[in-house]
Amino acid sequence: MSDAAQPTAAEVRAAAEAVKAALDRHLAAVERRSGEDDPAVYEAFNELAAAAEEYDELLYDRYDEVTPFEIPGGEDSLPPYTGPEEPNALSVLIRRDYAVVEPQRLLAQAGRVADLDGDADIDTETATGAGNSVHAALGVLFGEFEPDEIGSRHKEFGLEEGDSTLWVVAADEPPEAGEWLDAPFDQADPQRVVCRFDVSAVFDDELDEDPNDIDIDTDADVEVDVDVDPEGDIEIDDALEDADR
Repeated sequence: MSDAAQPTAAEVRAAAEAVKAALDRHLAAVERRSGEDDPAVYEAFNELAAAAEEYDELLYDRYDEVTPFEIPGGEDSLPPYTGPEEPNALSVLIRRDYAVVEPQRLLAQAGRVADLDGDADIDTETATGAGNSVHAALGVLFGEFEPDEIGSRHKEFGLEEGDSTLWVVAADEPPEAGEWLDAPFDQADPQRVVCRFDVSAVFDDELDEDPNDIDIDTDADVEVDVDVDPEGDIEIDDALEDADR
């Protein structure tokens, strides 16, 4: 980087002052916390992370020096919140991934459900193929059981949990009934995310690197609608539900 493009010492100093102010705001938000998932704490956390990242970049550009701070999320962190301060509505966006690791167990479970509820709310053609088609079996199981129940019993269905995430997205007004059904995931605006919660084996791996860390189960009870690949692929992706609350 040329000298002309480098930040000035004053800019680096200003960034450092911004970090100090963000630290104070974060501590104040934590002290006033109204509950475990207080949006004010998450907002202050994101502001602190952004300020620390800005300072780290300017410090490196100007002095070729780094800070000891590790910013969670890095390049994948959410952009600054631009939604309403007091949302009149919200949407909950959820994704939970699974891998089908025991297809025969999945087929057997779906076959039992189809046999027991053959004349209930299961499509006859789907039920007929439940015993020999992974695609049909998934349709039967997710049509019969609540997503949370599948999440808690996933091993019984031959599934293995992958990553999951939950976003709470602010809205100005509740949408009209049926308004977003044709494109339910198009309204996932990262700049309107009030808070988010992620569960991933990546976090477990990071904890395992330090023997002094405590392995904490962060699995959450969430509702999710799984979008099944019509080709019946073993890996199930894009299980994201936009459920207007």
